[in-house]
Amino acid sequence: MRTVLSLATLGFLVSCAPKAEVDELNARVEALEKRVESVESRPATATTAGPSAEDEAAAQKLYAEISDALAAGDVDTAKAKVDLTLKQYGKTKTAQRVIRVKQELDVFGKEVGNPEIEKWFVGSEADMDLQSGTTLVVFWEVWCPHCKREVPELQATYDKYNQKGLDVVGLTKITKSATEESVTAFIADNGVSYPVAKETGTASREFAVSGIPAAAVVKDGKVVWRGHPGRLSDEMIEGWLGS
Repeated sequence: MRTVLSLATLGFLVSCAPKAEVDELNARVEALEKRVESVESRPATATTAGPSAEDEAAAQKLYAEISDALAAGDVDTAKAKVDLTLKQYGKTKTAQRVIRVKQELDVFGKEVGNPEIEKWFVGSEADMDLQSGTTLVVFWEVWCPHCKREVPELQATYDKYNQKGLDVVGLTKITKSATEESVTAFIADNGVSYPVAKETGTASREFAVSGIPAAAVVKDGKVVWRGHPGRLSDEMIEGWLGS
């Protein structure tokens, strides 16, 4: 194709231009053809392969070990395995779940103040003092299916441990389809008696809440645990109250 084009071009030039101009243009055509041949001869760039099935399986195994470490209260082991997962298997789908765990672990040991509250549905400002004692802070929304299960179940935790020194506070931002009326109705329908309030969003940011339900345990102003409320156990709570 290039040869035919060159001959046609030269034929036109011979009939319409002086020989010097023809020679110059012919040289340009030859140079252009060499550049095209050079580009065509280069090997195709290999497409970067995604993570293998073996990598995904290894990442999932580490994720399970992270969950086990957190359930046992072994934060140091959990952190080490999180770092290992992100270093070796950072491109896997499982790594995205591990990143969320890392965000939770980064809150451990953080000193926090009392959340900014817009409205109390149950209790009052006097019922929340994160600077003293042990408080379980729960983040939820009334439209969240998992929250509808976890928030009422925490009532049993509150009933069991409140007299032993555990405070529980539920915080909602009232997002999406939620309204103050729907929150009030949910609390009444499920017999929630522990303090519940609408926060401004600053607490969610301070506790690195990216998904709900979420929970944190604060002891004397410092976060000692952060995670899904379903991961809490009696042993963990008794340990915080006894230490």
